[in-house]
Amino acid sequence: MIGYNCKYAPIEILSGFGETAQLINNEADNFDYSSSMLHPNMCSHAKAMLEDIHSEDHNELLFMNCCDSSRRVMDAVKTKNRRFVYSIDLPSCGNACAVERFSEDILDFIKAYEKHSKKEFDREKFLASFQEGGTLPQGKYIAVMGARSNNTLLSVAKKIFSNADILDLTCANNRNVVMPTVAENETLEEIIEKYAKALLSQLPCMRMQDIRQREMLLDGENCLGIIYNTVKFCDYYDFEFSHLKGLSVPIIRVETDFTSQSYGQLLTRLEGFAETLEDNTEKKEVKINMSGKYYVGIDSGSTSTELLALDKEGNIAKSVMVRTGANAAAGAQSALEKAGISKEEIIKLVATGYGRKNIDFADDNVTEITCHARGAKHLFPEVRTIIDIGGQDSKVISLDENGKVTNFVMNDKCAAGTGRFLENMAKVLELNIDDMAEIGLKYKNDLTISSMCTVFAESEVVSLIAENHSVPDIVHGLNKSVAVKTNALAKSAKDFSFVIMTGGVARNKGVVSELEKQLKTTLHIPEQPEFCGALGAALIAAEK
Repeated sequence: MIGYNCKYAPIEILSGFGETAQLINNEADNFDYSSSMLHPNMCSHAKAMLEDIHSEDHNELLFMNCCDSSRRVMDAVKTKNRRFVYSIDLPSCGNACAVERFSEDILDFIKAYEKHSKKEFDREKFLASFQEGGTLPQGKYIAVMGARSNNTLLSVAKKIFSNADILDLTCANNRNVVMPTVAENETLEEIIEKYAKALLSQLPCMRMQDIRQREMLLDGENCLGIIYNTVKFCDYYDFEFSHLKGLSVPIIRVETDFTSQSYGQLLTRLEGFAETLEDNTEKKEVKINMSGKYYVGIDSGSTSTELLALDKEGNIAKSVMVRTGANAAAGAQSALEKAGISKEEIIKLVATGYGRKNIDFADDNVTEITCHARGAKHLFPEVRTIIDIGGQDSKVISLDENGKVTNFVMNDKCAAGTGRFLENMAKVLELNIDDMAEIGLKYKNDLTISSMCTVFAESEVVSLIAENHSVPDIVHGLNKSVAVKTNALAKSAKDFSFVIMTGGVARNKGVVSELEKQLKTTLHIPEQPEFCGALGAALIAAEK
C-alpha cells in the first residue's frame, strides 16, 4: 500500500505496477511524534499526516508538492530509512504548458518506480484501473469547502443535514479522473499526456488559478449553504472565505485541528448553522403533556446548569441554577429538584447548551445559538448583537430586525476570555468571583496582561504579585484582556446599535466597562444574564 496526499496524485500509475494507493487523511489522537519532527506552529493537517505515516509505517509514499507544509512533511519522512519516497510538483493551471510539464514529471515517476520495484509498467493494467470518483448531487446540498475535511467534520455534517447531500469540495476529496479513449497505436508519451490533462481537469482545488467550476456550484437554489473548513495554522484559504462571504449563500466558517476531539464543538456550530437555514433538517415530532403546568428550558453549560420555567400564561414561574458537575443529565435533574418541578408537571421541556444531547428526558434540544437569540429578543426587542461569555466559550450572535440569527462566531478550544479564565485567576489572587467583579473598578494603574493563554496568564499574574502591584490593578488588567479577546471575536458583527451581554461574565462590572470601551458602545445587561439561554429554550417549548 502506497500512501499519497493529494487528489492530483497520479495513483492510477501505481495500478500499472500492480500496486494500490491510500489517501493519508486521518485524524490524530495526539501530535507526540510530529512535534519532535516539525515546528509546533506547523499546519495541523501536516502534523496529522506525519502521525499517520509513522503509525502505519508507510514505507512507500507518493506526494504532490502542493504547499509548504507538504514539503516539510516530505523533509521529515526522508530522514527515516523508507523504501520509496517520491514527490511531484503540482502545476497551478491546466494549460498546454502545464500539461506538458506534468506529463514529463509522471513519465519520470514511472521510470523511478520501475527502477525501485524492478517491475515493468503495464499500460493495460493502468488503463483498466480508472473508476468513477466523486459525483455532483442532483438535489439540495451543503457544500463543504476550504482546507482538507476530516472524518469528524463530514460525519457531523451528514448527521445534521440529513435531508441534503454533503458535497465535499475540499482540496483532497471529490477525486474524479476521466481518462479519454486511447488508441492501440498511441505511444506511452501520448497516453500519459492525456492522463496529465485528465488529472488537471478535475474540479479544481484552491491551489489552481481558475476556480470558476467551484464557484458555479454555489450559484443556484440547490446549494443550501457552505461549511467553510480551515485547519489550524493554515492560512492559505482565508482569501477565498473573504470572497465567498460576499455571495448570497449562507456560510459558516469552522476551524479543525485534525484531532479526534473536535466532535462537541463542531456539533454545536453546525447545528447552530442548520437552525439559521430554512427547511433543511428533518422536522421532529412534537411531544406535549397538556395536563402539565410548565414550559421548561434547561441550559446545560460546562460549569453551571440553568433552569427556567414558564407557566401557561407565559410568565416566569421558576428559575434556578446548579453546578453541572460531571454529568449533564444529573445536573438537569438536580435543577428540577431544586425548582420543585416533577416531570409530570412539565408540558414540554427543551434542552440547550453543551450537555443538551445527554439530557435524555428532554422532549427536544436546540443549540444555545438559537436559544440565546430567542431569549434576547424577548427581553430586548431592539437587540441586534448578543455577546455571550460563559464558563467554557464565548459567542457573538448577530440578529436581523425579526430576531433571526444571521451570523455567529464562537471562540476555539482555548479558555482565554471565558468565565473559566476569570475563575482560575480569582483563585491565584485568593478572591471569590463576586469580589473580583467589583474590585477591578478600583484600579489606579492601567496594567496590561499580555498573555491570552490561561496558563501563561497565571504565571504573569504571579509575577505581578511578586512585583507588588495592587490586586485592583491586576484584576483590571485581567478584565481588559478578556475585553480585548472578546472584541476580536465581535469584529464579525456589523450592527452595534443595540448590544446585549449575557452569561455569567456579564455580572463582572469591570469586564463590562472595559468591553464597552473596546466596542465604543453601551452594553445592555439582562437582570439575570445567565438565564437568557434557558429563557429562550422555555419560549421555544411554549411556541412548539
